[in-house]
Amino acid sequence: MTLFDNMTTVSVYTAITVTLMIWFGAGRNPFTVAGLFLRELIFNRKYMLHFVALILILFCNKFELQIESHMKQAHDFATLFQSIEGNFVSTLQHTFENKYLTPILAFMYVVVFQAMLIASIAIYTNRSKDRMMFYAICYAIMINYLVAIPFYLFFPVSEVWYHDPQHVRFLMLDAFPDFENQYRALSGLNNCFPSLHTSISVTLAILAVRSGIKRWAWFCSISAAIIIFTIFYMGIHWLIDMCGGLVLATIAATVGMKLSRLTLAQRSRRGRSLTPSATSQVQFLSEDAK
Repeated sequence: MTLFDNMTTVSVYTAITVTLMIWFGAGRNPFTVAGLFLRELIFNRKYMLHFVALILILFCNKFELQIESHMKQAHDFATLFQSIEGNFVSTLQHTFENKYLTPILAFMYVVVFQAMLIASIAIYTNRSKDRMMFYAICYAIMINYLVAIPFYLFFPVSEVWYHDPQHVRFLMLDAFPDFENQYRALSGLNNCFPSLHTSISVTLAILAVRSGIKRWAWFCSISAAIIIFTIFYMGIHWLIDMCGGLVLATIAATVGMKLSRLTLAQRSRRGRSLTPSATSQVQFLSEDAK
């Protein structure tokens, strides 16, 4: 069953999914939340700088592919991974493969994964007390990419279906036939370890739990579990890739939370340091008036 014809279809599905996620997670009109996001982006300099930094780090993955294309081909560690974990992926795929399940999981991999990130940013912008979570998600995603990209450059691991086509099939093509031409530019064939689909989705789930928004925490946690299952079902990632992604997610979420607290603490201290001077200025004007 063909679910995606091109990236335009992916964009439309993503826009609809993000809108529904914001409504569900924030409990407010998604367009109201979008307005708050735009206001913060325009009038809050610190917010804007963090958001721009997040966007720039997401583009680094594309630059990594360009750099990799000019590098001398390094050793492919997929053979090593297969020798360690055996036929885990092929066994799982053959056990669960189903023509009705494939498009559902393709939707999770292509649409829900990126929609969760976009919606999380909007949801944490919705309430001022969640602002710490906004900074946390910015730092955590940046850490995910900054750690993963060196591995992609110097520790290449081919996708399972590409390395072992005799036993594993790339099921994504059943739902997205032109995936290799339309989507492949965003992800290299040997950019497997650690799995960013695992690390980012789990990072979002951990932060959602820390946010205290229970319905969003449940949604992100369940989605992360399904996405992890999907990377094996589609024949993309190795079990070791997933393990690396889990470790990276734990580190990124923890460090992201600590950095966000430091950011807000510095802002609070700066606010307190300005208060005495402002008070002195008022007293000086009062005395002058006398």
